[in-house]
Amino acid sequence: MTEDGDPSHHFSEGEGFGDPYEGFDLDPEFDIDPSRVDPVDSRVLTDNLDVSQLPQDQIDVDRLLEVGIEYTQINRYEQATETFERVARLAEDDHIEQEAWVNKGAAHAQLEEYDAAIGAYRDALHIDDESEHAATAETNLAYALWEAGRTEQALSHAERAVELDPRFAQAWYNRGFFLSERGLAEESLNCFNNAIRLGFRTADILEEKARVLEELGEDEEAEEVAAEAEEMRQRAESRMME
Repeated sequence: MTEDGDPSHHFSEGEGFGDPYEGFDLDPEFDIDPSRVDPVDSRVLTDNLDVSQLPQDQIDVDRLLEVGIEYTQINRYEQATETFERVARLAEDDHIEQEAWVNKGAAHAQLEEYDAAIGAYRDALHIDDESEHAATAETNLAYALWEAGRTEQALSHAERAVELDPRFAQAWYNRGFFLSERGLAEESLNCFNNAIRLGFRTADILEEKARVLEELGEDEEAEEVAAEAEEMRQRAESRMME
């Protein structure tokens, strides 16, 4: 879940998903001449990134994947989906193709195009449902299914994600959220605790944990956890104001 309570979608960094236990960031380097770019004008950046007119035999698929990531950095998710699909269609390496489909799904989710996101994640899993990208595809697929109202399937894929990668903290968090929504408080609490032990300690997860503790009658601990979550939010807001 993000700050608004929804599970986040993970983009890769352009060279695989890196260490999944440290989270994902969107920080590739831009191959743009700074003298030609107004830093407040993202339209210039997208013009420089436009590869739609390049002949197929002149396309560097690895660089094109980076372009898709760069589009996500400036919130141009529609262009990102098109770019990632082109990578997937052109890639000769299954690893790169799968990465592109996962990223395409995440970009569609940012646009709230959940049916398209579901299709992209399924395309990724069709390539290899046990690869390094599979757990991310599964947990993202779970979220997209949830948003599409297919809650039973969502939980199934969330469980598959933690089965594939028991150290994937985000997957434990998502599974805990889905279980909580179904009223399975004790199982949900176990998932949240697993996520926290794996380093996923955020205000969101602490708030969810506090809610579950309250449902279980653990009012004192629930208050302590809720207070910690509020303190974390206040610190984050203070940093934003600096």
